[in-house]
Amino acid sequence: MGREVAESCIDGVIIEMVSAYCNRFYGSKPELAARRIEAIGYQVGHQLIERYTMERPRFSDHLEAIKFICKDFWSELFKKHIDNLKTNHRGTFVLQDNKFRWLTRVSIDPSSENLEASQDSPVLTPEHKVEVTSMHLYFPCGIIRGALSNLGIPCAVSADISNLPACKLHLDFGDNKNFPPRMLPE
Repeated sequence: MGREVAESCIDGVIIEMVSAYCNRFYGSKPELAARRIEAIGYQVGHQLIERYTMERPRFSDHLEAIKFICKDFWSELFKKHIDNLKTNHRGTFVLQDNKFRWLTRVSIDPSSENLEASQDSPVLTPEHKVEVTSMHLYFPCGIIRGALSNLGIPCAVSADISNLPACKLHLDFGDNKNFPPRMLPE
C-alpha cells in the first residue's frame, strides 16, 4: 500500500509555495515568480507521469496520451475526471475543469502592496484579483507540460480563469505533424 497525504496538506503547501514565490522571493518580479512556479510544476509532472505510466505500454498517438491525462492522470491528482475536452484537430486541445480544486481554496490577501487605497482600507481591483489567482495556475500548467514532455509530447500550456472556480487549460502542440489532418466540409 502506497503512502498518502491528506489533500488539505497538499493544497496548503501549493498555496504557500505560490505565496512565497510571489511575495517573498520575487515580489517585484511576478514574471520571474511565474516561471519558477511553472518550473516546479514541470518537475512534479515529469516525475508523476513516470510513476503512473511505469507498467503500461507507450502511447501510440497524441490523442491517446491526452485521454490518459484527462482520465487517469487528472483523477490521481484531483480525484475526478476532466469535465470537458475539446480539440480543433490542428494541434490545440482545451481541458476544462468546472470546479478546479486548487482554485476553490484560494483567498486573496487584501494587505498586498499593489492595491489601491480608499479611506485607509485596501480595495482589490478586478485586475489584481485575476493576477493573484492566475499565479496559482502556473503550477498545474507546469505539471501537465512536464507530464506530456516525459511522454515525448512537447507542448505549451496556458490557463484561462474567466469563470471561477472553473479553469480551462489550453494545450498547444504547434505545427506537430503527428495530428490527423483537419477535415474540411465540402
